[in-house]
Amino acid sequence: MTDASRATAPSVPPAPVDTDRVLGRATRRLLGDLVLRLVLIAALIAVSTVLTRTGTWDSPVLSLFPVAAVFLALFTCYRFVFNVRLGKLRTVLRNYPLEFRPRVTRKEADTWTKYGTSFTLKISGGGQGPTPWVRAVNVIGRRRWPKEAENGAWVAGDPAFGGILVVPGTEEALFLEIAKRDKAARAREEAGPERRARAEQAGLVRKHS
Repeated sequence: MTDASRATAPSVPPAPVDTDRVLGRATRRLLGDLVLRLVLIAALIAVSTVLTRTGTWDSPVLSLFPVAAVFLALFTCYRFVFNVRLGKLRTVLRNYPLEFRPRVTRKEADTWTKYGTSFTLKISGGGQGPTPWVRAVNVIGRRRWPKEAENGAWVAGDPAFGGILVVPGTEEALFLEIAKRDKAARAREEAGPERRARAEQAGLVRKHS
């Protein structure tokens, strides 16, 4: 986050977001991604079939179309794993309120993961004490950094166990967890039984783990 963006950060929180709308948008975005992939698969198969039967284009390249369709189909099946993550998003938002944090600092050291790009953030303000660096990954696996979050964002969860960041305006949702494993383990050990029980109920930690 630049000095200029800090200077333009809002002094008051934006209008509260509706959790049902956040869930609805995430679901529609995921379904949109899946539909687009299914359309591409159908197009690859259809084009290959038509050109082969009509002899319009007699080229070895045509044999690559079905192969590409198969790989795209496998990747599309893999994308269905994000439906499970939508369930986790719903559970967290039902167990923790969204609270506005006026300062979101992003470290320029993004990491590529199979679940989406991992962004390293420092989220502070809102009367909170010192906060650790956290990793943030888009709930539905999108890799673009939502720049709108640099002027503040809504956060739900427990710093020790993780949570959700919701971007004002676009209402994109990202999962959060402490970036360093040793700090995360220490923070969880220091959390009381009430906080741990709530985190378990929200699906942020496995029961009895």
